[in-house]
Amino acid sequence: MASPKLRCSRFATTSRTYPRPSVVTTDDPFITETNDTKKCKLYPKRKRLSSMGSHLSPWPTYTSGQTILHNRKPCSDDYRKQAGWQQQPQGTTKPRYLEQLEDYLHKELLLLDLGTDLAQELRLQPYREIFEFFIEDFKTYKPLLSSIKNAYEVMLAHQKEKIRALEPLKAKLVTVNDECDKRILAMRAEEKTEISMLKKEKMNLLKLIDKKNEEKISLQSEVTKLRKNLAEEYLRYLSERDARKILIADLNELRYQREDRSLAQSPGIWGEDPVKLTVALKMTRQDLTRTQMELNTMKANFGDVVPRRDFEMQEKTNKDLQEQLDSLRDDYKEVRKEHEILLQLHMSTLRERDQFYSELQEIQRTSTPRPDWTKCKDVVAGGPGRWQILAEGKNSDQLVDVLLEEIGEGLLREKDFFSGLGYEESVPPFLRFDGVVENKKPTKKDVVKLLRDAWKERLAEEQKEKFPDFFFHFLERRFGPAEAMAWAYTIFENMKLFRSNEIMSQFYAILMEERSESVYIKQKEIIAELLKEMTNVDSQNEGLLTMDQLRTVLKSTFPFKKEEKIQELMEAGGWHPNSSNTDLLNYHSLFIEDEEGQSVPFVQKLWEQYLDEKDKYLKELKQLLGLELHDEVTLPKVREALMTIDPKLDKQTLNSYLSQAFQLPVTKLPEAGEHKEEGIVTLLQTALQQLQVADIRRVGSREQEPAS
Repeated sequence: MASPKLRCSRFATTSRTYPRPSVVTTDDPFITETNDTKKCKLYPKRKRLSSMGSHLSPWPTYTSGQTILHNRKPCSDDYRKQAGWQQQPQGTTKPRYLEQLEDYLHKELLLLDLGTDLAQELRLQPYREIFEFFIEDFKTYKPLLSSIKNAYEVMLAHQKEKIRALEPLKAKLVTVNDECDKRILAMRAEEKTEISMLKKEKMNLLKLIDKKNEEKISLQSEVTKLRKNLAEEYLRYLSERDARKILIADLNELRYQREDRSLAQSPGIWGEDPVKLTVALKMTRQDLTRTQMELNTMKANFGDVVPRRDFEMQEKTNKDLQEQLDSLRDDYKEVRKEHEILLQLHMSTLRERDQFYSELQEIQRTSTPRPDWTKCKDVVAGGPGRWQILAEGKNSDQLVDVLLEEIGEGLLREKDFFSGLGYEESVPPFLRFDGVVENKKPTKKDVVKLLRDAWKERLAEEQKEKFPDFFFHFLERRFGPAEAMAWAYTIFENMKLFRSNEIMSQFYAILMEERSESVYIKQKEIIAELLKEMTNVDSQNEGLLTMDQLRTVLKSTFPFKKEEKIQELMEAGGWHPNSSNTDLLNYHSLFIEDEEGQSVPFVQKLWEQYLDEKDKYLKELKQLLGLELHDEVTLPKVREALMTIDPKLDKQTLNSYLSQAFQLPVTKLPEAGEHKEEGIVTLLQTALQQLQVADIRRVGSREQEPAS
């Protein structure tokens, strides 16, 4: 058996005589380029360490106190064979080549700047160089070691690419994490607010429950007390009933005793002979039997005989009926003749109908056809359902307006900016701007909600300013001074477009001073008063009224409306000719508004009747004045005409009408009969236009005489 020393030299000689393997290739160009670069850089270092390659030592095989751990089983034969060789005491030190490599590695690590982001890659570089030295010095294992190194380099390059690809995802993950944290904080804040509100509501409900429980206990005690009182009353009445029965029995007993005494004291009745009375009773019974037999005989003989009076009466009735029959026969002959005439007229009417129908066909063939509005249901946004809602109850002219609004809405949404109208006097104050403003593009519901909020704030306002100024200040408070002008133009364009919308058209008319805001306020007050009257009539508080009750409420609220106007309101509320007067109606449904500000037909009919009554009122005024529109009219004439057509006008209402017609403050109006009245003159057309703007209503009937 050869010594260990000879075995090691043989191993070294054998390892040096193996042929040099071919160069290891890899598919990764980055790794190939890196390896070439490293080889160029490592060449001087390898040259310094190359002299030690021939002096390689088998350490740590023979180092003292150290053993090489082989990957073998402890009980195997190889383990037993090598046991003696591994356990030999060694006394040699580390090889010089190993010490130089360790020193070189230590120096390279000390020279590295480990404070940068690439510290780990820089720290790996010296180990790569040491591994390159091993590959170059161990020629026999160079292919295997190169393959191992290339495999690790490929894996490292792959991991770098994966890390580089995941860097944006990491940043995005951080951003998403921050957003989620913000959302969680916001949700927690909302939950805290909601929890506090729920706690308050819980406390209020607990207080309410305690209050109800106290009321329940109080009511129970009261019921117990009432039951006790009822039992006492029942016992008292029961005792009284028994006492009365005893009293009645005593009274009857006393009465019977008195009658017995009176009979005992009268000798004319009980003093006769009993035998005589018995005979008299027997004879009376015999007379009764005989009379009964005679009565039965008379009924059997004359049961079918009619009395003469009845016979004469029936004969007279028969004669009257005969006369009526003769009269009806004569009438029938006349009706038959008329029927024949009507048949002839009907035939001529049929011929005329056929002629007119042929003419209609000819006209339809040659004239322009009427539009088929059902084609619009597939074009309008919302489909057939929305078109059916839009077209319900509208004529062709109104349907054209609906289509124009739909087209205008689309064009308005495509428009991003509005051009300012400038600062001229003709431009409304809230639109005076020179430049370009943004179109905010709100929905119709948003505009209606904003106008409703503006009305609420206007009605709650104490110091009344001009309506256009109030509107612009409202937008400034709502959206800020920077956005107020853009919202003013946006809302103005929407109100101009949707003129069929009630709340938008009324707000636009008031904003452009075409109508006084008192008209809107008065209309809302009338609706509130009407609802209050209906609620008062509803004694059961069920929200239901009969048709008779609805008619009564309408007549009491509008005493000057004619019967046909009341009938129109009834029909708008749901009444129809087949309805019974006892049919129930949910009166709250008469005042509902949808999200887009459209009222139900009942409120629309109220508004239409108000406009018709105002036009009729002003026409009566113009007719009574007897002037043309371009003629001038004085204040006394208008005062006299108003008092004539509406004698119930009070002084305050009359002065407000005159102030509106002549555009003068009420304080500057002269009293009736003063000389200054004749000097106040205006055109009749101007006066009527000003009155058309204001809230003009009839106070009393024209037929009544004016009050003294």
